[in-house]
Amino acid sequence: MSKAKENLAEQVIDLCNLVAYQSGSIVSRMLVYTKAGTITVFAFDAGEGLSEHTAPYDAILQVLDGEALITIADKEYPMKAGELIIMPAKIPHAVHATTPFKMMLTMIHA
Repeated sequence: MSKAKENLAEQVIDLCNLVAYQSGSIVSRMLVYTKAGTITVFAFDAGEGLSEHTAPYDAILQVLDGEALITIADKEYPMKAGELIIMPAKIPHAVHATTPFKMMLTMIHA
């Protein structure tokens, strides 16, 4: 049985409370999925991460809570809550949570 998509339009959303930390896991929740792009919120337990990969589109990573080490083309960027970084399309990147860490990822489909 398929689940109906949740319509979050015209709602005030508390991003930090949208996904909960789970021990040893990465939790995600997609907020927007359109031809123009996607917005997804993630919660990573400390030590969890996304291994190096590429994406066909630019991605904007905004740290909501905690700290992470973001790697883009072998250059490391330590990041904390309130910061964001743009990960260019087709460039290898990775995400590693150094503490429990929440982020919002916006993919721009061009």
